[in-house]
Amino acid sequence: MKSEDTPFEGGPMDGRVLPVLVGPTGNPPKTYRIPVPDAAGGPPTVLVYRRVPRGHSKRLGLPRGWKYEFDPGGGTGARLRWPWSKPDSRAGGKPGDTEG
Repeated sequence: MKSEDTPFEGGPMDGRVLPVLVGPTGNPPKTYRIPVPDAAGGPPTVLVYRRVPRGHSKRLGLPRGWKYEFDPGGGTGARLRWPWSKPDSRAGGKPGDTEG
């Protein structure tokens, strides 16, 4: 597999450069999740980083590489919602449910 050295900005990984595997299109994943073990033996904390363009070319405005920025919200936000997908487990119940 091919990898690319990608810088991280913000959060605990600020200033580090890690090799990140790239997909078939040559781009790294849109989100990068890093599990950090808990010192007390509890569930690990997950750090979430979002992919953003490092810069743009002058002529066509194409991205010139990628970097990851820290997302303190931790994974909330844009998610594909297909009609055949299961409802979000965080939402209170199924869509269309009425009590009574």
